[in-house]
Amino acid sequence: MLILKFGGSSAGSPKGIEQIISILGDKEHAGNVPAVIVTAFSGVTDSLIALANTALSGEKYSKQVEEISNRHIDCASYFLKGLDRKNALKEIEIIIVHLSQILDGISLLRELSPRSLDLVMSFGERLSAQLLAFILCANNIKAVFLDARDLIKTDSKFGKAEILRKETEDNIRAHFKSVKKTVQVVTGFIGSTIEGHTSTIGRGGSDLSAAIFASALGAKKLELWGDVDGIFTADPALVKNAFCIDEISYVEAMEISHFGAKALFPPSVKPALEKGITILIRNTFNYSGSTGQKFEGTKISANAVSGKYPIKGISSISSIALVRIQGTGMFGVAGFSARVFGALARKSISVMLISQSSSEYSICFAILPQDIQEADAILKEEFQNEIRNGSIEKPVIEKDLSIIAVVGSAMKSVSGISGKFFHALGRNGINIVAIAQGSSETNISAVISSADEGKALNAIHDAFFFTQQRSVNLFLIGTGLIGGTLLDQIAENSERLFNKDMIKINLIGAANYDKMLFSLDGLEPKKVKGMLTTAGKVAGTEQIEVGKKGALAFVERMTSLNLPNSCFCDCTASEDIAALYEKILHDSIAIVTPNKKASSGSLDYYTRLTTYSRERGIPYLYECTVGAGLPVISTLRDLFLSGDKVIRIEAILSGTLSFIFNNFDGSIPFSALVREAKAKGYTEPDPRDDLNAMDAARKVLILARECGLSIEFKNVTIEPILPQSCFNAKDIDAFFAELQKSDADYEKRRAKADAEGKKLRYIAVIEEGKAKLSLRAEGEESPFTKLVDSDNMVVITTNRYSKLPMVIKGPGAGAQVTAGGVFADIVRIARTLV
Repeated sequence: MLILKFGGSSAGSPKGIEQIISILGDKEHAGNVPAVIVTAFSGVTDSLIALANTALSGEKYSKQVEEISNRHIDCASYFLKGLDRKNALKEIEIIIVHLSQILDGISLLRELSPRSLDLVMSFGERLSAQLLAFILCANNIKAVFLDARDLIKTDSKFGKAEILRKETEDNIRAHFKSVKKTVQVVTGFIGSTIEGHTSTIGRGGSDLSAAIFASALGAKKLELWGDVDGIFTADPALVKNAFCIDEISYVEAMEISHFGAKALFPPSVKPALEKGITILIRNTFNYSGSTGQKFEGTKISANAVSGKYPIKGISSISSIALVRIQGTGMFGVAGFSARVFGALARKSISVMLISQSSSEYSICFAILPQDIQEADAILKEEFQNEIRNGSIEKPVIEKDLSIIAVVGSAMKSVSGISGKFFHALGRNGINIVAIAQGSSETNISAVISSADEGKALNAIHDAFFFTQQRSVNLFLIGTGLIGGTLLDQIAENSERLFNKDMIKINLIGAANYDKMLFSLDGLEPKKVKGMLTTAGKVAGTEQIEVGKKGALAFVERMTSLNLPNSCFCDCTASEDIAALYEKILHDSIAIVTPNKKASSGSLDYYTRLTTYSRERGIPYLYECTVGAGLPVISTLRDLFLSGDKVIRIEAILSGTLSFIFNNFDGSIPFSALVREAKAKGYTEPDPRDDLNAMDAARKVLILARECGLSIEFKNVTIEPILPQSCFNAKDIDAFFAELQKSDADYEKRRAKADAEGKKLRYIAVIEEGKAKLSLRAEGEESPFTKLVDSDNMVVITTNRYSKLPMVIKGPGAGAQVTAGGVFADIVRIARTLV
């Protein structure tokens, strides 16, 4: 025997009703379904409540009544013809006339009691069940309408009446003994009091109606059909990669539905649990009886299989308030908690979560926001004496909070669940206000800010269900040479990266100096540059003009999205953007950048960034600020972590200067060599921007700080390469004219070095707490004389590497290597996620 319940989305549309006909007529269900419980068409109950309030206000409501009537008439006309249609329309008319009379009474008396409202709400189920019975009969399924008010008896708590189990189940069994083998199409959600007054049994009450029928009749299964595939591992509206749970236990289902899973109404599990009835949550629209293809949905039973994951699902309650009571008057006082919850019970205030400190100094609990004022008042009344004498403080109420919970029976036998849960939250900067865990170890709950709910659910879901997969939500600003190359590298390597290392990079936002684009579904890296330069709206994206706020607008939108595992990548050289790094880190967003401005800015700013990153565990990676893609900074950090001590660093850190002096062999004048470097793209448009050695000095400053030196940029000694007259030149042509005047001086210095068997190199040195850059003559034994083209080199002498220093050598500039280094840092962030 199977009892089926169909929700409003199933019974309220032609497509849904066609599926119901198909389901009831298939081999699995035909002849095995004595009762089908139905709810009102989707949206009708809300419309009826609005109608009742319209009548109460004295406004006209005939048009809204007509709309409800027409919706059912249209459905009847779609499925029925001839006499069947005529009879169905007559029944609809009778019910609508009755509804209008009730509304007239409310309007006339200007009174809407809970009892009257229940009566008005009942018309939705009465209309849908009556109509479905007609349609089933017309499709060769013997069916009859059954008004549940004749069988389901409740108390008089209108709006949320309690079912009188014994009387109701006796009535159901007696009724089904007397009826022929026909499908009873039963009104869900409604019942009646012993006195015969119509009542409703609260939100999701149709599930409970169905469970009561299943319990009374001893059904083997209870199938709850709706528009979702089953109970999901998380809310699919908030967590895109949530998936349907195949099997779950009664206890797990109760826990997960208590914390907001919408596919199940918690009380409906209770009658099934008592009788050992299996519950199936199934999707009316993901089923095809004609082809035999079935999606089984979620099975709820007493002995559910544990499955391959340590938890079954994650759920949440979006809007709650936390009430905290504290004071020295609580210490060792027996019955204190009983007074708290007894006072709340007297006002029928439901408590969803309780947490108490072991010191007995405080207790807090979660309630619904609509109960705040009443809870505050009753608690102040209950503890007025203690509050007056100061032994108990006034209740403290925190609003705009949510509860998140992980649920699973296997948690009790698997260690590390709590650690993974809290790490996922902490890693993403989500503050926990309160914590609770049941003694059954079936769930762990935490209260967090409502603003962090979606972020928390996604972070926890990835941590438990996609343990091997790492994902980064990337926000890129700057799509020029380096940023554009990075986009190409991501596009070319994303498939390999996911298949080989289970790392997924989701490009959520991108910006240049004119426009910014965002897409929660992800932007295609290959198309981003074109999209940013395309005039007008780009389909499928959120587009924001940069405006006066500049990069701040991009950062604010990134922060407001509040996505887990977010990473901000700055591929500009902007000082203004670097100034935003502190705000970004404080929003728990990782940073990857080749922009030197932050790390070579003020020592105070550098220290604040690196300290906050280290203490909070939020990555701030700037490997590419020194030596492009060369692993210089990470190597230094590894040396320090392993206990080594740096004695000296010598380095050539400018690709431009490296090219010039590597090729300065006297064959052509120095000025001509600089012209050649400019022509080959080794210098900035104005070569002085490279030959002033400022860029190299910034890199030296960063390395010095990584070695622990507390120095500012002004403390870096820079030997000028060019005479002052070159810097005073009004334009580039004038600069080269001045430089040409110094060719003889450069050649004299080169020749002197050559005579000594040496070569000129512009080298940075960090030693004995100082940093300097100077032009030196290096002998053949020097590794710097072996450099070619524009290569960089860093020579590190430490306690361990004293006789033979460590040498790091390679291209220190270029879009490919720099973008590759940035890409590597992004991947490094993904690998740190647990």
